[in-house]
Amino acid sequence: MCVDYPRSAERSLEALLESLLFVSDGPASLRRLAQVLEVTAEELEEAVQSLARSCQNRGIRLQRHGDHVQLASAPEASAYVERLLGTQQAGKLSPAALETLAIVAYQQPVTRATIEAIRGVNSDRVLSTLEARGLISEVGRQETAGRPVLFGTTFEFLQYFGLESLEQLPPIEKKASDGTG
Repeated sequence: MCVDYPRSAERSLEALLESLLFVSDGPASLRRLAQVLEVTAEELEEAVQSLARSCQNRGIRLQRHGDHVQLASAPEASAYVERLLGTQQAGKLSPAALETLAIVAYQQPVTRATIEAIRGVNSDRVLSTLEARGLISEVGRQETAGRPVLFGTTFEFLQYFGLESLEQLPPIEKKASDGTG
């Protein structure tokens, strides 16, 4: 073992995890982190959850997207971080972009054809815009004729909306289908 720390001290593993995520130049896979820390997936999961809890009242948050995690600034500090870095957003997302982004977020992985069927309009341009802004990306190809691209959200999506994981998306309200509407 490279680092000698007491196994019973969950906080030590949490601190090591925090250090690795702090120096990481992007999202880190849970598999790779477990290898580096020489711990089981279960031990790492406990440390990830503990770190996420301990970050709740701090200026950073642990973001999770599938089997990758990263540290990010707290959403309530975003205006100050943007001001410090000089990266204020050049503009808000259009209603079409927000609509498309919501479809991707809730339906992912999703094809362009599915998005267009839901929206009822061509979505090429808005998908290109969302990809250019880093909010969505290709996550695979559907195993059907033509192998259409499957889109999913990114860590930038989580940061843009101040989410720690996709589980924090608000639930979709179901419309009553009692035949009166």
